[in-house]
Amino acid sequence: MKTILMAAAAALWLPAASLAQGANVAFGGGLTQDTSLPVEIESDELQVNQADGTAIFLGNVRVVQGPMRLAAQSVRVEYAPEGGGIRRLHASGGVTLANEREAAEAQEAIYTIESGEVVMTGDVLLTQGPNTLAGQRLVIDLTAGTGRMEGRVQTVFRPGTSP
Repeated sequence: MKTILMAAAAALWLPAASLAQGANVAFGGGLTQDTSLPVEIESDELQVNQADGTAIFLGNVRVVQGPMRLAAQSVRVEYAPEGGGIRRLHASGGVTLANEREAAEAQEAIYTIESGEVVMTGDVLLTQGPNTLAGQRLVIDLTAGTGRMEGRVQTVFRPGTSP
């Protein structure tokens, strides 16, 4: 009996220990982000630097690409030198990334358009329905619809619910 109790305790403790280090999460509920969709940006102010191929959107910035929405106080856009398309977005200041089913908040986020990867850092909070997951860094692969939360991960799962 004592062996069974110790095995059960170990089985319960091991997943919790792994969550403290990092956790793989589903993001997008099967969403595969089409990076060929147009990226729409609106803000209070725009600063353009032709020399280094960047644009900085300031104040109440909203970025939309298909079902994905990003909001922040500042977004720096880097354009690809070969065609002028957007290569990368660097958002800061109260960043929120959302689709129809989930929302993630952080201090900063970098979205690399071609790879479909978003890296969010600084007090990250991911909400999926009634469930939450918090950590310091979230890497989202929008192509695969997966993510990994790192940095003292904390979670709340509501029994009887699905993300």
